[in-house]
Amino acid sequence: MIYEPHMTLSEARELYFRLSNFGKDGGYDERWIKVKVWRIPIWIPNTAGRVKAVKLHDLHHVLTEYPTTWRGEAEISAWEIGAGGLHSYYAGWLLDLMSVAQGLVVNPKGVYRGFMRGRRSLNLFATEFNDEMLHSRVGEYRLRLKLDDPPAPANAGDHAAFVFWIVISALTYVVVVMMPFLPLLLLGLWILWR
Repeated sequence: MIYEPHMTLSEARELYFRLSNFGKDGGYDERWIKVKVWRIPIWIPNTAGRVKAVKLHDLHHVLTEYPTTWRGEAEISAWEIGAGGLHSYYAGWLLDLMSVAQGLVVNPKGVYRGFMRGRRSLNLFATEFNDEMLHSRVGEYRLRLKLDDPPAPANAGDHAAFVFWIVISALTYVVVVMMPFLPLLLLGLWILWR
């Protein structure tokens, strides 16, 4: 275990930032962040909505021990969706759905396992981040989120939910990837129907 139960969330998050090369504050104050898509660096705006979601997402990395690799991001995204979703964290929804769709290509078994683990646990997205959380122990939050509970077999409802979210993830991915081409598509349709 990297993040020991006796550590405070603050200590564990600092270690997580250091191990992930995210800087002292995790990059929360940066205007733009770099993500790699198929090894191609892409800069995206670090919106207030994204920062709000990522503060909890980073704690999830500490609590679940999923790594910040492509495979790990796919697993934690599936876990977050399976563990109740992201509530009103809309930027987080978009990022998680995109990550799950990519995970179906690079880590399909991990996406399935992460989602099913989520179905047996809770996540932090029902709350808002506050600095008081950081004084709590990692072990305390793992218990609260039922992360220490033994895994239970998946049932038909779990499988149906998994298929539903896979379809939503794939559709979200297609729509987002196609958005830059929408003006060309509309122009083509306008020319055809003139």
